[in-house]
Amino acid sequence: MTLRAYQEQDSEIIASWVQDEKTLYQWSADRLGVFPLPPQALNQHYKGCDSSSFIPLTALDDEQNVAGHLFIRYPDEHDRTTVRFGFVIVAPSLRQKGNGKKLLLCALDYAKTQLKAQRVTLGVFENNEKAYHCYASAGFEKTGTYTVPIKGQEWQCIEMSRAI
Repeated sequence: MTLRAYQEQDSEIIASWVQDEKTLYQWSADRLGVFPLPPQALNQHYKGCDSSSFIPLTALDDEQNVAGHLFIRYPDEHDRTTVRFGFVIVAPSLRQKGNGKKLLLCALDYAKTQLKAQRVTLGVFENNEKAYHCYASAGFEKTGTYTVPIKGQEWQCIEMSRAI
């Protein structure tokens, strides 16, 4: 698995992976709108992001097919030692096979070598146990919890962190 810069044509492929409403909210925390996710949703969302502190990436498999996606951002514009991963997703056909961990390890390497970061954080909802275990297998540890309003409910989010 390798990472490359996100390209606009990736949006349609990635949007197709979000196959139900619960997955949409577990993945995007209500930042992309309603289900079904429009094919150009990521492009529209990313146009509003500051390109100096926001890096969307696409993972490719050995045959150069789009296999995963995430973004890296700086949560504090004055601190370039900590980055945050978001919108982490792997193609449904590649899940449960170690590819989520591969994606995370590639992104951790990118954050360390390209961005010179020393720490990575992310959040995962408690109701997304498979993702939590994937993050833990890549060395992330729970550092706290917080609540996020999702469709009139309060979802518990686990904050995780890892030194690199």
